[in-house]
Amino acid sequence: MLKLKRILLIAPREMTHTPAFERAHALACATGALLHIIAFDYVRALAVAGLLDHDAMAQAREGYLQVHRHWLEQQARFYRCGGLQVSTEVVWAKSSLTNLLEYVSDFHPDLVIKDTHYVPALDRAFHRPLDWRLLRECPTHLHLVTSAKNPKPLKILAAIDLSHLEDLTQGLNDRILDLASTLAATCGASLHLLNVCHWSEISEAPMSVPTGTLGESLRDAIEDAQQEAFDVLAERYCIKSTRRHSLTGVPHKVIGLFAQQNAFDIVVLGTVYHHGPDRFIGDTAESVLNRAPCSLMIVKPLRSFG
Repeated sequence: MLKLKRILLIAPREMTHTPAFERAHALACATGALLHIIAFDYVRALAVAGLLDHDAMAQAREGYLQVHRHWLEQQARFYRCGGLQVSTEVVWAKSSLTNLLEYVSDFHPDLVIKDTHYVPALDRAFHRPLDWRLLRECPTHLHLVTSAKNPKPLKILAAIDLSHLEDLTQGLNDRILDLASTLAATCGASLHLLNVCHWSEISEAPMSVPTGTLGESLRDAIEDAQQEAFDVLAERYCIKSTRRHSLTGVPHKVIGLFAQQNAFDIVVLGTVYHHGPDRFIGDTAESVLNRAPCSLMIVKPLRSFG
């Protein structure tokens, strides 16, 4: 079973206690992992003024950061009272993708936790929000928190994808279930398994099963093979038959609706990205994030930090 030893919480610049704090605290308590809280803070006015009077602005900047450090340390002190290992840091830098990825690469966490917020479609059309870019680029498991109605999750849904060749997804379905089962066991949550067959659409993802043009016999054979693989995974992770769900439809729509209707606290799903024309498999994660029904746990294939 997967061990979560180091959790990194990316705190917002604003000194506010958000749902990600609640979830990070609950998961650290459940797993016994070390929790490190990082906040990136940058005030452009202070940076620009520093060009005119470097010493004075350096002092003003340090005073500003000290207030943030003190607030973050207060949160950590409360968590330490429960016996957790908690550390904090405030960095004078923009909360950019580059800075976040560099920090993740240096810290080597097993899980990165961050608040996420709904972004209107019109805004997404002109620029990719940070959460979407992290979903693609973060080298380790990423937990995007929408709310913390149940800080320690009670119901977890593992959404797997059996439509791609296993060598392309690098054992991703097993990694999804490994993380989901670890969270369920440590938190005392119920674990459900979902696979969506996209018979209602022709997938554009590279090397996926071309469902729309299959003959009936071949389609039945592929469906049987997927069901067999589904049952093997479910048995391997001891998931009860009443918690196994095979549905048909457009994956991101089915996952979102099913998670919402059944009040799941977390949906665990995976994504794999490649360079070149066939650059990514598993864009379902991005589509689910567009209208996240609950907090999402994004699982990545096994790879080392750069």
